[in-house]
Amino acid sequence: MVEFVTINGAQLAYRLAGPANAPLIVTLHGGRGFGDHKSDFHAFLPLSPDYRLLSFDFRGHGRSSRTEPYSFRQLVEDIEGLRRHFVGGENPCIVCGGSFGGFLAQQYAITYPSHVSHLILRGTAPSHHHEAEAIEVLEGRMHRAPGLSTRMLRDKIFGQFDSDLEFQLIMYAAAPLYSESFNADIALGRNLDTVFYAKSHNDLYAEPEKFFDYRDDLSTVTAKTLIIVGERDWICPPAQSRVIASLIPNAHLEVIQDANHSVHVEKNAEVIGHIRKHLMRPAAIS
Repeated sequence: MVEFVTINGAQLAYRLAGPANAPLIVTLHGGRGFGDHKSDFHAFLPLSPDYRLLSFDFRGHGRSSRTEPYSFRQLVEDIEGLRRHFVGGENPCIVCGGSFGGFLAQQYAITYPSHVSHLILRGTAPSHHHEAEAIEVLEGRMHRAPGLSTRMLRDKIFGQFDSDLEFQLIMYAAAPLYSESFNADIALGRNLDTVFYAKSHNDLYAEPEKFFDYRDDLSTVTAKTLIIVGERDWICPPAQSRVIASLIPNAHLEVIQDANHSVHVEKNAEVIGHIRKHLMRPAAIS
């Protein structure tokens, strides 16, 4: 059941599963302006017998309140507020972020290194430079999404939408690119069930947010880090995960074959297996 908690003045929608005294895993969803917690909660629910799983909608996303501002810094402070609320004190949590949520996970681990015991990154990138690579990948896979153009990716998905409706239509056109097992009927249902809010997307793609770059700071991350990426990931290609793995001390990288950006859904059992193994490793923080 979805519940709500007030963090930094915003009402955040969340779901919680697992034993109250177990280590807390906070999942951070992808999708600037259109993501929500549902996919991550279901994908990582198999961990809930042994861990306390917290999945939530960022402010300006899903069922959370449209409380401004929409910035990377504010969302990172909301993550910290949730940690304090559900864990308390200086006790660390496990952070699991994918795509845009992976950007935030990196920034959180850099900003609050002692508050993250284990870091799990899925299909993400260390800087805005992944956009140029994604455009190149799209040009080679245009047949997969004939309703999408390079301009729509560059100027809209990586830029500014004129309306919520334009946002919704373009993301439906892009949907075939996100999975190696695309189902048009399922994609339509998900699109209709998704909240598209151009204002939060546009703010999170405005300067300076658009030009995020963590590469100079990733060496300061102290959490035990696992990076998972699908070999066919189009929007955050595997080369981006390799960069992260090369910069975070002792990070471990898993490239999942025959999987795309939705690797945690497409290859769920394999991903859960890697995460379980990773969480067995002692945390860097006592």
